[in-house]
Amino acid sequence: MIDFFSELGSFIMTPLYFAISFVLDLFHQLFSRFMDPASGAAWALSIIGLTLVIRAALIPLFVKQIKSSRNMQLIQPKVKALQKKYGHDRERLAQETMKLYRETGTNPFASCLPILLQMPIFFALFSILNNAAKEQPKGVLTLEQARQFGEAELLGVPLSATFLSAGGDVGVMIMAALLVIAMTATTFLTQRQLMSKNMPADALSGPYAQQQKMLLYVLPLVFAVGGIAFPIGVLIYWTTSNLWTMGQQFYVIRNNPAPGTPAARAKEERDKAKAARHGVVVTAEEATPVEETAADERPARQQPKKQSRQQRRSGGGRPTNKKKGKKR
Repeated sequence: MIDFFSELGSFIMTPLYFAISFVLDLFHQLFSRFMDPASGAAWALSIIGLTLVIRAALIPLFVKQIKSSRNMQLIQPKVKALQKKYGHDRERLAQETMKLYRETGTNPFASCLPILLQMPIFFALFSILNNAAKEQPKGVLTLEQARQFGEAELLGVPLSATFLSAGGDVGVMIMAALLVIAMTATTFLTQRQLMSKNMPADALSGPYAQQQKMLLYVLPLVFAVGGIAFPIGVLIYWTTSNLWTMGQQFYVIRNNPAPGTPAARAKEERDKAKAARHGVVVTAEEATPVEETAADERPARQQPKKQSRQQRRSGGGRPTNKKKGKKR
């Protein structure tokens, strides 16, 4: 049984080793054109480049996650209604809830998919860096590249070092601690950004809100505890990934917020302000037509000429004779 799972893990991870090391090698070749190939900066930038490629590839999944998360928020009143109606029958409640999910195209586990898909990549990078420190190349990395990667230092701190393996090295401990804090803080802020800006009031008191609140505190805690065992290079990857998530989520919440949320109200205010500014410009542009209209009213003052005909019909011909005389 152990051999089966070992072979299964190797079957899944081996392609990842080649894919990740291939992208890492491409960026390393790029940065090596103007940087020392053995420098920690070149390898750290290669890790950042790898992160950006992976996150760009996950954008379609992120869009699905946002849609599913929004649906979960919007259907919370219906979920509460089902709980009141079938609260005494758990089996019926589960059936009706799943039916509601299917009808609205909602996946309650969609919010976890980006993290779950990144975990194999995360462990693959961990393994590549850990083996490089032992001069054991994986994927497409050569022995020389593995040696460079394993010995690369950033500000005097090896990328393969961890907080636990610092051995009293203050530099390693400080950098690892700072990256763990950054990774934990960005994870927390990303979840809080979603809850405080893009969740309606109804969704803040239901079971979905409780799940989000739990993730808000549990996930950063998990990363903080596990982060002390991660190499510096892996911490750089995860922190960069979190920063990408924050920026991507900020853009989506700002431009396409869920209805009835603080973000939606803020967008409405921005749209009104923008429309008002546009209105001022339009009014200013209409200043010229107004002047033209005022100029056009001058001939209208000559309407008494038309009234002279009425005067002739009514017998008042004096003004008419004068005008005729002038014309003659």
